[in-house]
Amino acid sequence: MTGTRLRVDPVACDAYGYCAELLPELIGVDEWGYPVVSSGAVPAKLVDLARKAVADCPRRALALVDAPETGAPAPAAVRLASSRRG
Repeated sequence: MTGTRLRVDPVACDAYGYCAELLPELIGVDEWGYPVVSSGAVPAKLVDLARKAVADCPRRALALVDAPETGAPAPAAVRLASSRRG
């Protein structure tokens, strides 16, 4: 079973915060104003709001992507980034 999840491009993001205002159920902000998105699949009832948040991002840093099946390995880029954090 797959779903849709939100992804943020941290390089493109300028921390405007519009996404968190439009979709506070799934997006918060960190101490610098950058979005922190829920790691789970977007619930069906919030998909339309998630699409609006993606469309309204002024830097196009927010995207909806297919979520892998539960238990499936993460893509290599995600594993690499998370291993560097620490």
